[in-house]
Amino acid sequence: MTEKSTHAKVDEAQTAALELAKLDDDERSAGLHAIADAIDTRHEEILEANEKDVEEAEALLEEGKYSQALVDRLKLSESKLESITEMVRSVAAQDDPLEKTLASRRLDDDLELYKLAVPIGVIGTVFESRPDALVQIAALSLKSGNAVMLKGGSEASHSNRVLYDIIVEATADKPDGWAQLIEAREDVTAMLEMDDSIDLLMPRGSSEFVRYIQDNTSIPVLGHTEGVCHVYVDDAADLEMAADIAYDAKVQYPAVCNAVETLLVHEDVAEAFLPEIAARYEDADVELRGDDASRAIVEMADATEEDWSTEYGDLILSIKIVDSLEAAIDHITEYSSKHTESIVTEDADRASTFMRSLDSASVFHNASTRFSDGFRFGLGAEVGISTGKIHARGPVGLEGLTTYKYHLEGDGQVVGTYAGEDAKPFRHEEFDGDWTPGRLSQE
Repeated sequence: MTEKSTHAKVDEAQTAALELAKLDDDERSAGLHAIADAIDTRHEEILEANEKDVEEAEALLEEGKYSQALVDRLKLSESKLESITEMVRSVAAQDDPLEKTLASRRLDDDLELYKLAVPIGVIGTVFESRPDALVQIAALSLKSGNAVMLKGGSEASHSNRVLYDIIVEATADKPDGWAQLIEAREDVTAMLEMDDSIDLLMPRGSSEFVRYIQDNTSIPVLGHTEGVCHVYVDDAADLEMAADIAYDAKVQYPAVCNAVETLLVHEDVAEAFLPEIAARYEDADVELRGDDASRAIVEMADATEEDWSTEYGDLILSIKIVDSLEAAIDHITEYSSKHTESIVTEDADRASTFMRSLDSASVFHNASTRFSDGFRFGLGAEVGISTGKIHARGPVGLEGLTTYKYHLEGDGQVVGTYAGEDAKPFRHEEFDGDWTPGRLSQE
């Protein structure tokens, strides 16, 4: 594809975004149900395309060009497709994120200001490996009234093309061009330069990939570069619970950004806790890397300084023994990517200190880091995780894909009335009320 064709697609998306914003929630949700139904009836076609991607990826894995984690993220299955359609339907079932009245203020008699949730506009997404990400992003975009540019990795090209075609066919009655697929690398370069047409970029992939996007565009970027997550086992922890959480956080799905990468253990429970959890990790083929104190208790590789700040995305875990809650907080503050941290303790005061002291997007008490996910948070699904502090943070679902605008309903008022020597004072009173067109004239 040429840069010109990319511009044409973005132009179509801009036009579609204006039309999407006019659709009511029933129309947008009907499109989502149509997508889910279409995927349900075309499993064989999707899996055949995915098999081609996996075969090509495994060949490159043998050549050392791809990682096992990438291949794992690439794979689809019958159960995975069922989860995808469940996700799409759950997005459809979410409350309408648009035209909610976020605030109402009476400036004066018959002069009312409303703050309303509205779509962002055109969202550019660039993602690696996971073909299910294409469906997640498209579903959330449609529900929130946004047009979307979809750029998947070349490793998932067959899967992405089939899934995209299914989505477009299922939503043929929706504004033409609301979802656009771009497939060539040069298209990404072109898209990164379209700060006058694309309102938000959301990259999903490796830390190097996300950092590249951030460094090569002036378009606002929503995302995170790394997922260096921690679990801290306090000396007041239920050790059986701690073992279950530490195991789940690493083993349940090690390739994702909310998997734990460093386990911190209080020195007073280390001798009781580490041998048990190390045995469970060994059964799951987890490679352990520890500090001197950890290796004095359990045989494992020596952790380097680099390990503490590494997102493995694999069955590898760093372990460090600390002498206090404060030491655990200090370690996390120094090495965390501000994604997700968890403390396991029965002491509510310590849990409170831990959760208030850390600046990560998600901080948990007695729960696995793997819960840091839009679907599990009840957001329907997520377009990604944001570790920034502006606009949206943590798992980004429907609310994170909206912005706001102001509607002012008046009855002929002019600013001159409220300015000058005899200026009339404003009332500026908050009140409960939803905006409707011509609200004052209807009263």
